[in-house]
Amino acid sequence: MRQDSIIVSPTTTAEQDTVAHQSSRPQTPYQVLRLLSKDATPAQQDSAIQAWFQPGEIHYSEQPDTLHLPGHDAGRSLKDISLPQYYRENFFSKDTLYQEVNGGRFGVSGDPIPYAIRNDDTITGLLLVSFVVALMAFAASRNYIYRQLKTFFYPQKAGMDTTETSGEYRAQFYFLLLTCLLLSLLYFLYTQEYIADTFILSDEYLLVAIFFATFCGYYGVKALLYTGVNLVFFDSKKNEQWLRTTLFLNGAIGVFLFPAVMLLTYFDVSPKTIIYYLIIVLVFVKILTFYKCSAIFFRQNVLYLQIILYFCTLEIIPLLALWSGLEVIVNALKINF
Repeated sequence: MRQDSIIVSPTTTAEQDTVAHQSSRPQTPYQVLRLLSKDATPAQQDSAIQAWFQPGEIHYSEQPDTLHLPGHDAGRSLKDISLPQYYRENFFSKDTLYQEVNGGRFGVSGDPIPYAIRNDDTITGLLLVSFVVALMAFAASRNYIYRQLKTFFYPQKAGMDTTETSGEYRAQFYFLLLTCLLLSLLYFLYTQEYIADTFILSDEYLLVAIFFATFCGYYGVKALLYTGVNLVFFDSKKNEQWLRTTLFLNGAIGVFLFPAVMLLTYFDVSPKTIIYYLIIVLVFVKILTFYKCSAIFFRQNVLYLQIILYFCTLEIIPLLALWSGLEVIVNALKINF
Protein backbone atom coordinates (compact mmCIF):
# COMPACT_ATOMS: atom_id res chain seq x y z
CA MET A 1 0.00 0.00 0.00
CA ARG A 2 1.35 3.40 -0.98
CA GLN A 3 1.89 5.81 1.92
CA ASP A 4 0.52 9.31 2.01
CA SER A 5 3.11 11.82 0.81
CA ILE A 6 2.06 14.31 3.51
CA ILE A 7 3.13 12.05 6.39
CA VAL A 8 6.78 12.60 7.27
CA SER A 9 8.56 10.17 9.57
CA PRO A 10 10.13 11.84 12.65
CA THR A 11 13.88 12.10 12.69
CA THR A 12 15.80 10.23 15.36
CA THR A 13 18.51 11.65 17.65
CA ALA A 14 21.23 10.04 15.58
CA GLU A 15 19.87 11.72 12.46
CA GLN A 16 19.79 15.10 14.29
CA ASP A 17 23.43 14.68 15.30
CA THR A 18 24.31 13.84 11.72
CA VAL A 19 22.60 16.99 10.51
CA ALA A 20 24.32 19.05 13.22
CA HIS A 21 27.73 17.72 12.23
CA GLN A 22 26.99 18.48 8.60
CA SER A 23 25.88 22.06 9.36
CA SER A 24 28.36 24.93 9.55
CA ARG A 25 27.72 25.76 13.25
CA PRO A 26 25.77 24.14 16.09
CA GLN A 27 22.21 25.27 16.53
CA THR A 28 21.64 24.24 20.16
CA PRO A 29 23.78 23.97 23.33
CA TYR A 30 23.27 20.21 23.19
CA GLN A 31 25.03 20.09 19.84
CA VAL A 32 27.92 22.15 21.23
CA LEU A 33 28.36 19.74 24.13
CA ARG A 34 28.38 16.81 21.68
CA LEU A 35 31.42 18.33 20.00
CA LEU A 36 33.41 18.24 23.24
CA SER A 37 35.14 15.23 24.72
CA LYS A 38 33.42 13.18 27.40
CA ASP A 39 35.87 14.26 30.11
CA ALA A 40 35.24 18.00 29.57
CA THR A 41 34.82 19.90 32.82
CA PRO A 42 31.75 22.09 33.53
CA ALA A 43 33.93 25.16 33.12
CA GLN A 44 35.06 24.01 29.68
CA GLN A 45 31.47 23.23 28.70
CA ASP A 46 30.32 26.67 29.82
CA SER A 47 33.18 28.35 27.91
CA ALA A 48 32.33 26.42 24.77
CA ILE A 49 28.65 27.38 24.93
CA GLN A 50 29.56 31.05 25.50
CA ALA A 51 31.92 30.91 22.51
CA TRP A 52 29.18 29.66 20.16
CA PHE A 53 26.19 31.58 21.47
CA GLN A 54 26.33 35.30 22.19
CA PRO A 55 23.45 36.64 24.34
CA GLY A 56 21.40 39.25 22.59
CA GLU A 57 19.52 42.23 23.93
CA ILE A 58 16.05 41.44 25.19
CA HIS A 59 13.27 43.65 23.86
CA TYR A 60 10.17 43.55 26.00
CA SER A 61 6.79 44.34 24.58
CA GLU A 62 5.50 47.84 25.19
CA GLN A 63 1.91 46.91 24.33
CA PRO A 64 -0.66 47.10 27.15
CA ASP A 65 -1.79 43.93 28.84
CA THR A 66 -4.99 42.69 27.21
CA LEU A 67 -5.49 39.61 29.37
CA HIS A 68 -8.81 40.40 31.02
CA LEU A 69 -12.30 39.06 31.10
CA PRO A 70 -14.17 39.11 27.79
CA GLY A 71 -16.58 41.98 27.57
CA HIS A 72 -14.69 44.05 30.21
CA ASP A 73 -12.15 46.77 29.84
CA ALA A 74 -8.49 46.25 30.66
CA GLY A 75 -7.51 46.56 34.34
CA ARG A 76 -6.08 49.80 35.67
CA SER A 77 -2.88 50.21 37.59
CA LEU A 78 -3.03 50.86 41.35
CA LYS A 79 -0.46 53.62 40.84
CA ASP A 80 -2.99 55.62 38.87
CA ILE A 81 -3.88 58.74 40.88
CA SER A 82 -7.34 59.03 39.36
CA LEU A 83 -8.21 55.45 40.38
CA PRO A 84 -11.41 55.38 42.51
CA GLN A 85 -11.07 54.41 46.15
CA TYR A 86 -13.16 51.24 45.79
CA TYR A 87 -10.50 49.91 43.44
CA ARG A 88 -7.87 50.29 46.17
CA GLU A 89 -9.89 48.74 49.01
CA ASN A 90 -10.97 45.17 49.52
CA PHE A 91 -12.78 43.18 52.15
CA PHE A 92 -9.71 42.83 54.37
CA SER A 93 -8.33 46.36 53.99
CA LYS A 94 -9.35 47.47 57.48
CA ASP A 95 -8.54 44.19 59.17
CA THR A 96 -5.65 44.57 61.65
CA LEU A 97 -4.55 41.00 61.00
CA TYR A 98 -4.17 41.63 57.28
CA GLN A 99 -0.55 42.72 56.98
CA GLU A 100 2.11 42.26 54.39
CA VAL A 101 4.86 39.94 55.52
CA ASN A 102 8.41 40.66 54.42
CA GLY A 103 9.67 37.71 52.46
CA GLY A 104 13.32 38.46 53.10
CA ARG A 105 16.02 39.61 50.80
CA PHE A 106 17.23 37.96 47.66
CA GLY A 107 20.51 36.09 47.50
CA VAL A 108 22.86 35.00 50.25
CA SER A 109 24.22 37.49 52.75
CA GLY A 110 28.00 37.77 52.65
CA ASP A 111 30.42 37.95 55.55
CA PRO A 112 30.55 41.46 57.02
CA ILE A 113 33.82 43.33 56.69
CA PRO A 114 35.55 43.35 60.10
CA TYR A 115 36.08 46.69 61.76
CA ALA A 116 39.45 48.29 61.04
CA ILE A 117 40.52 51.54 62.58
CA ARG A 118 42.23 52.57 59.34
CA ASN A 119 38.84 52.64 57.60
CA ASP A 120 37.28 54.78 60.33
CA ASP A 121 37.01 58.36 59.10
CA THR A 122 36.28 59.68 62.59
CA ILE A 123 39.45 58.22 64.13
CA THR A 124 41.48 59.33 61.12
CA GLY A 125 40.18 62.88 61.44
CA LEU A 126 40.82 62.82 65.20
CA LEU A 127 44.43 61.78 64.68
CA LEU A 128 44.89 64.44 62.01
CA VAL A 129 43.45 67.16 64.25
CA SER A 130 45.59 65.93 67.16
CA PHE A 131 48.72 66.19 65.04
CA VAL A 132 47.92 69.72 63.90
CA VAL A 133 47.09 70.87 67.44
CA ALA A 134 50.28 69.19 68.72
CA LEU A 135 52.32 71.26 66.29
CA MET A 136 50.57 74.42 67.47
CA ALA A 137 51.13 73.47 71.13
CA PHE A 138 54.79 72.79 70.47
CA ALA A 139 55.17 76.19 68.82
CA ALA A 140 53.50 77.86 71.80
CA SER A 141 55.61 76.06 74.43
CA ARG A 142 58.94 75.46 72.72
CA ASN A 143 60.74 77.77 75.17
CA TYR A 144 59.28 75.86 78.11
CA ILE A 145 60.28 72.52 76.55
CA TYR A 146 63.81 73.83 75.91
CA ARG A 147 64.14 74.93 79.56
CA GLN A 148 62.92 71.58 80.80
CA LEU A 149 65.39 69.69 78.65
CA LYS A 150 68.21 72.04 79.59
CA THR A 151 67.64 71.79 83.35
CA PHE A 152 66.55 68.15 83.49
CA PHE A 153 69.94 66.73 84.46
CA TYR A 154 71.38 70.04 85.69
CA PRO A 155 69.07 71.60 88.28
CA GLN A 156 68.80 75.36 88.39
CA LYS A 157 70.52 77.29 91.11
CA ALA A 158 68.60 79.07 93.81
CA GLY A 159 67.02 82.30 92.63
CA MET A 160 67.03 81.29 88.94
CA ASP A 161 63.52 79.82 88.79
CA THR A 162 61.44 80.98 85.87
CA THR A 163 57.69 81.38 85.69
CA GLU A 164 55.69 79.56 83.04
CA THR A 165 52.96 81.36 81.17
CA SER A 166 49.36 80.17 81.02
CA GLY A 167 49.78 79.29 77.32
CA GLU A 168 52.73 77.02 78.14
CA TYR A 169 50.71 75.29 80.85
CA ARG A 170 47.79 74.79 78.47
CA ALA A 171 50.15 73.29 75.89
CA GLN A 172 51.52 70.83 78.46
CA PHE A 173 48.01 69.82 79.48
CA TYR A 174 47.18 69.24 75.83
CA PHE A 175 50.18 66.90 75.50
CA LEU A 176 48.90 65.03 78.56
CA LEU A 177 45.46 64.66 76.92
CA LEU A 178 47.20 63.48 73.76
CA THR A 179 48.96 60.83 75.83
CA CYS A 180 45.61 59.66 77.24
CA LEU A 181 44.07 59.54 73.74
CA LEU A 182 46.94 57.55 72.21
CA LEU A 183 47.04 55.14 75.14
CA SER A 184 43.30 54.58 74.80
CA LEU A 185 43.66 53.87 71.06
CA LEU A 186 46.55 51.47 71.68
CA TYR A 187 44.64 49.61 74.36
CA PHE A 188 41.58 49.49 72.08
CA LEU A 189 43.67 47.88 69.34
CA TYR A 190 45.22 45.53 71.88
CA THR A 191 41.74 44.53 73.06
CA GLN A 192 40.54 43.79 69.54
CA GLU A 193 43.66 41.78 68.74
CA TYR A 194 44.06 39.68 71.89
CA ILE A 195 40.89 39.84 74.01
CA ALA A 196 37.61 40.35 72.10
CA ASP A 197 36.14 42.26 69.17
CA THR A 198 32.44 42.27 70.10
CA PHE A 199 31.04 44.36 72.94
CA ILE A 200 27.65 45.28 74.34
CA LEU A 201 28.18 48.90 73.29
CA SER A 202 26.53 50.36 70.22
CA ASP A 203 29.78 51.37 68.53
CA GLU A 204 33.54 51.42 69.02
CA TYR A 205 33.69 55.13 69.87
CA LEU A 206 32.07 54.54 73.25
CA LEU A 207 34.72 51.96 74.14
CA VAL A 208 37.53 54.32 73.13
CA ALA A 209 35.86 57.10 75.16
CA ILE A 210 35.70 54.83 78.22
CA PHE A 211 39.40 54.00 77.88
CA PHE A 212 40.20 57.70 77.43
CA ALA A 213 38.26 58.62 80.59
CA THR A 214 40.03 55.83 82.48
CA PHE A 215 43.49 57.13 81.54
CA CYS A 216 42.49 60.70 82.38
CA GLY A 217 41.25 59.53 85.76
CA TYR A 218 44.49 57.64 86.32
CA TYR A 219 46.64 60.73 85.80
CA GLY A 220 44.23 62.86 87.82
CA VAL A 221 44.32 60.49 90.81
CA LYS A 222 48.11 60.32 90.60
CA ALA A 223 48.36 64.11 90.70
CA LEU A 224 46.14 64.21 93.79
CA LEU A 225 48.17 61.50 95.52
CA TYR A 226 51.45 63.26 94.75
CA THR A 227 50.10 66.58 96.00
CA GLY A 228 48.73 65.09 99.22
CA VAL A 229 51.87 63.13 100.08
CA ASN A 230 54.37 65.81 99.08
CA LEU A 231 52.62 68.56 101.02
CA VAL A 232 52.98 66.45 104.16
CA PHE A 233 56.69 65.62 103.82
CA PHE A 234 58.08 68.37 101.57
CA ASP A 235 57.62 72.09 100.97
CA SER A 236 55.35 73.60 98.33
CA LYS A 237 58.25 74.70 96.12
CA LYS A 238 59.49 71.13 95.64
CA ASN A 239 55.95 69.95 95.15
CA GLU A 240 55.39 72.50 92.36
CA GLN A 241 58.67 71.54 90.72
CA TRP A 242 57.73 67.88 90.85
CA LEU A 243 54.29 68.49 89.29
CA ARG A 244 55.89 70.41 86.42
CA THR A 245 58.35 67.55 85.88
CA THR A 246 55.69 64.83 85.87
CA LEU A 247 53.51 66.90 83.55
CA PHE A 248 56.41 67.24 81.14
CA LEU A 249 57.32 63.53 81.28
CA ASN A 250 53.76 62.30 80.87
CA GLY A 251 53.27 64.65 77.92
CA ALA A 252 56.46 63.28 76.37
CA ILE A 253 54.91 59.81 76.37
CA GLY A 254 52.30 61.03 73.88
CA VAL A 255 55.02 62.45 71.63
CA PHE A 256 56.82 59.08 71.63
CA LEU A 257 53.61 57.10 71.06
CA PHE A 258 52.21 59.10 68.15
CA PRO A 259 54.48 57.43 65.51
CA ALA A 260 53.66 54.02 67.00
CA VAL A 261 49.91 54.59 66.66
CA MET A 262 50.29 55.75 63.07
CA LEU A 263 52.44 52.74 62.15
CA LEU A 264 50.08 50.29 63.80
CA THR A 265 46.99 51.85 62.23
CA TYR A 266 48.05 52.47 58.64
CA PHE A 267 51.22 50.45 57.91
CA ASP A 268 50.40 46.92 59.20
CA VAL A 269 53.18 46.86 61.78
CA SER A 270 53.04 43.83 64.07
CA PRO A 271 51.18 44.52 67.34
CA LYS A 272 53.92 42.72 69.28
CA THR A 273 56.47 45.21 67.95
CA ILE A 274 54.32 48.11 69.16
CA ILE A 275 53.88 46.44 72.56
CA TYR A 276 57.65 46.10 72.95
CA TYR A 277 58.08 49.72 71.88
CA LEU A 278 55.45 50.86 74.42
CA ILE A 279 57.18 48.91 77.20
CA ILE A 280 60.53 50.48 76.30
CA VAL A 281 59.01 53.99 76.32
CA LEU A 282 57.30 53.43 79.69
CA VAL A 283 60.42 51.95 81.28
CA PHE A 284 62.53 54.83 79.95
CA VAL A 285 60.07 57.42 81.32
CA LYS A 286 59.88 55.63 84.69
CA ILE A 287 63.69 55.68 84.96
CA LEU A 288 63.70 59.42 84.29
CA THR A 289 60.89 59.85 86.82
CA PHE A 290 62.87 57.91 89.42
CA TYR A 291 65.91 60.08 88.77
CA LYS A 292 63.97 63.35 89.11
CA CYS A 293 62.27 62.05 92.25
CA SER A 294 65.62 61.45 93.93
CA ALA A 295 67.05 64.73 92.60
CA ILE A 296 64.15 66.87 93.85
CA PHE A 297 63.19 65.29 97.16
CA PHE A 298 66.19 63.23 98.29
CA ARG A 299 69.16 65.14 96.90
CA GLN A 300 70.47 66.23 100.33
CA ASN A 301 69.63 63.06 102.26
CA VAL A 302 70.15 60.05 100.02
CA LEU A 303 67.93 57.40 101.57
CA TYR A 304 67.53 54.65 98.99
CA LEU A 305 64.91 52.72 100.93
CA GLN A 306 62.68 55.76 101.22
CA ILE A 307 63.14 56.53 97.52
CA ILE A 308 62.13 53.00 96.54
CA LEU A 309 59.12 52.99 98.86
CA TYR A 310 58.02 56.42 97.66
CA PHE A 311 58.41 55.49 94.00
CA CYS A 312 56.69 52.10 94.30
CA THR A 313 53.78 53.55 96.28
CA LEU A 314 53.05 56.44 93.93
CA GLU A 315 54.17 55.03 90.56
CA ILE A 316 54.17 51.23 90.36
CA ILE A 317 51.06 50.45 92.43
CA PRO A 318 48.82 52.96 90.52
CA LEU A 319 50.11 51.53 87.23
CA LEU A 320 49.19 47.97 88.28
CA ALA A 321 45.81 49.23 89.49
CA LEU A 322 45.25 50.88 86.09
CA TRP A 323 45.96 47.63 84.23
CA SER A 324 43.64 45.66 86.51
CA GLY A 325 40.91 48.26 86.11
CA LEU A 326 41.13 48.12 82.33
CA GLU A 327 40.82 44.34 82.39
CA VAL A 328 37.74 44.57 84.61
CA ILE A 329 36.15 47.09 82.22
CA VAL A 330 36.81 44.92 79.16
CA ASN A 331 35.51 41.76 80.83
CA ALA A 332 32.35 43.59 81.85
CA LEU A 333 31.68 44.99 78.37
CA LYS A 334 32.70 42.15 76.06
CA ILE A 335 30.20 39.59 74.75
CA ASN A 336 30.96 36.03 75.86
CA PHE A 337 29.80 33.38 73.40
